[in-house]
Amino acid sequence: MKKCNQQDISLQAMKINIKDLPIDERPREKMMAQGAAALSNAELLAILIGSGNSEETAVGLMQRVLQDCRGSLNSLGRMTINDLTSRYKGIGEAKAITLLAACELGSRRRKEEVVAKRKIVDSNDAYEYFAPMRDLPLEEAHLLMLRQDRSIIGEAMVSRGGIAGTAVDVRELMRHALLNRATSIVLCHNHPSGNLQPSREDDNLTRHVAEACRVMNIRLIDHIIVADQGYYSYYDKGKL
Repeated sequence: MKKCNQQDISLQAMKINIKDLPIDERPREKMMAQGAAALSNAELLAILIGSGNSEETAVGLMQRVLQDCRGSLNSLGRMTINDLTSRYKGIGEAKAITLLAACELGSRRRKEEVVAKRKIVDSNDAYEYFAPMRDLPLEEAHLLMLRQDRSIIGEAMVSRGGIAGTAVDVRELMRHALLNRATSIVLCHNHPSGNLQPSREDDNLTRHVAEACRVMNIRLIDHIIVADQGYYSYYDKGKL
């Protein structure tokens, strides 16, 4: 049998657990009694990781993580496993993976809700579909392909680059549209920097895609740029 030294005993005594909280402050019990909507983001995340560290409960730990993310779950979703394990005592690889998996599921659920609507009527619909791209650490360009009635056929990633930019092959983009028999398309890329203003390269890409679409009798409904604070629409700005 392994013997515990005095230091081990002291550390075990110091460890703060959710079970040490009053029963009405425990996230699981609170959720059972009041429902998930009654819990804060920190409490919901605390349920996922289960325990904190020797200095704070799981709730306290997640409150601190969210504070560092300025309260944004999107910012949390952009963190890496190494970010979480290296910065926060009590978060190992398993807990970090669980947290990031939950963020990804949230993004996918939101996209499913938009797909369920089946139609992209305006720039806000396009933004709701592409909003999860705000969380991407690198710049990507995605193509949304639509039928005549603007119902969704499917999506394709047409480019992945770095933090500052990505190069889109217009021929590859059009190949996806033609193979899927799309009559309309929406192009979207993200700006990890958070800056929503289009660059000269963004303007040139929009022009080239619009020209290719005219030749192939496909309508370019919009080119959307997404970032933390919202989105930029070329159509809304009168640039299409």
